[in-house]
Amino acid sequence: MIRINLLGQARPKAAKQAVPVEATVRVLMLIGALAAAFIVLFVVYVGQNKELTATKQHISDVQAEKARLQQVKAQVTQFESEKAVLQQRINVIEELQKGRTGGQELLTAVANTVSRTDGVWLTSLSKTGNTLTLDGEASSVNAVANFITQMKRSGYFDKIEIKEAKENDLEKAVQTFAFTMNAEIAVQAPPAAATPPAAAPAAKGRS
Repeated sequence: MIRINLLGQARPKAAKQAVPVEATVRVLMLIGALAAAFIVLFVVYVGQNKELTATKQHISDVQAEKARLQQVKAQVTQFESEKAVLQQRINVIEELQKGRTGGQELLTAVANTVSRTDGVWLTSLSKTGNTLTLDGEASSVNAVANFITQMKRSGYFDKIEIKEAKENDLEKAVQTFAFTMNAEIAVQAPPAAATPPAAAPAAKGRS
């Protein structure tokens, strides 16, 4: 509906209502409190963010150090394994050097022992580890005993043991004894003895 002012008078303006000062102060205090709270929260957030970043960096450093130590541990384990293998090889070599007797030196020692014993000759010689097995024949039981004595005196043999000694029936005309003995090679054999020089001829008397 359209209203027409027929009197021609201006309409009175509505009076403005005054805002209470107390309400304004409360609003300003609320805004200030919110602003202060926001600032405090922001400062706390920034601090915690820095602490979180530092913690993450520390964790990363610890993980990197752990990985490095694991690699070092693996290297140490590999080194210990290689060291054990090497030490085992060294031990084997040392044991071989302690108990070794050269083939030529061994044969020379046996030959010299036989040559110093009358009535004994060998038919076979075998070596298993550090033990010799000798098969031979002798003209008598005393010759076998003398052979054992010469072996002991040589210093090349230990723990000499007769396994078997019996009369040989192959030659009816000649009495011989077949024997089998074992002897261990001495750990520290003496140096090979030089072949004794031939005896000088006796000087002729004056005519």
